[in-house]
Amino acid sequence: MKVFAGRLITVEVDDGLEIVRHPDAVAVVAVDAEDNVVLVRQERPAVETKLLELPAGKLEQGESPLECARRELQEETGLRGGEWAHVASFFTTPGFCDERMHVFVATGLDEGKASPESDEDLELVRVPLRDVPSLLGEIEDAKTLAGLLLFLRR
Repeated sequence: MKVFAGRLITVEVDDGLEIVRHPDAVAVVAVDAEDNVVLVRQERPAVETKLLELPAGKLEQGESPLECARRELQEETGLRGGEWAHVASFFTTPGFCDERMHVFVATGLDEGKASPESDEDLELVRVPLRDVPSLLGEIEDAKTLAGLLLFLRR
């Protein structure tokens, strides 16, 4: 039974279990022409701080994960084109939520103009590839930590 329907989530109760329904999402490990991993720092009100994250976003109705990843990367960073590889899909919080995250690696990207949504205040952070391992201890966002670890494993 649906007990809540919001802009981002729906909550259902099934046999006493609360289940959050959320669209699938993507995260992109983007490597620019200077061999930097491009991250975004943004305010996350739920945890009351700014987090350093991979460019990411939720799938729109009828959109494939790759289409979404390309769109989100361009919107948030201006980066586009390049070579794309799907590296993993996983549930973000399967104890109570059905969201599946699709992680991509994009390389050989062209610079362009970012066009973030009106409610997104993003700071671009470029990290040289050689510095990514030392950055891992600072990352508090699960999709970013998973994405970077998968990238480093390649």
